[in-house]
Amino acid sequence: MSDAKEKLAPFLTMALERGVDHARIIETPSIITAPWVRLKCQFGCFGYGRGLCCPPYTPTPEGMRGILDSYSHAILLHRHWQKGYAVLDEFNELVVDIEKALFLDGYYKAWGMGSGPCRRCKKCDPTGSCLHADRSRPSMEACGIDAFATAREHDLPIQVLRTHKEERDIFGVVLVE
Repeated sequence: MSDAKEKLAPFLTMALERGVDHARIIETPSIITAPWVRLKCQFGCFGYGRGLCCPPYTPTPEGMRGILDSYSHAILLHRHWQKGYAVLDEFNELVVDIEKALFLDGYYKAWGMGSGPCRRCKKCDPTGSCLHADRSRPSMEACGIDAFATAREHDLPIQVLRTHKEERDIFGVVLVE
């Protein structure tokens, strides 16, 4: 892992300079998937079935586990989001920027997942092709990743929100081999 930390350190610096609170190199087996996660999307999120970056169009938890198992490392990103300060789109842009920077540095398998439903288009057409496939990415949860368990596995803060007005912690991950 120390070799990976050394090689990937510039990407952690990039993330921290762009406002994340934590950026950590982790091993992909520590990313936790679970079948119940997509139920939270299906029965609790307005985005379910409405966009190509949301279930049922995203990898299943079992499929995501297979994808994760084809990588050795990931960069886990965390940002504390104070309501009223629009950081979600900025955070998701950073995920894609890190993915692209890794790719251009020779990490051709780099692929990222952000936080929340994609909001690039006013209305997504799930029967067609994504108009922003170069920049749109699903959330970790949309792919069956248990963000709570994964964050806690890496000693990062996360809590259940009681209202939509509360501050929250958002997470993204960039897979890298």
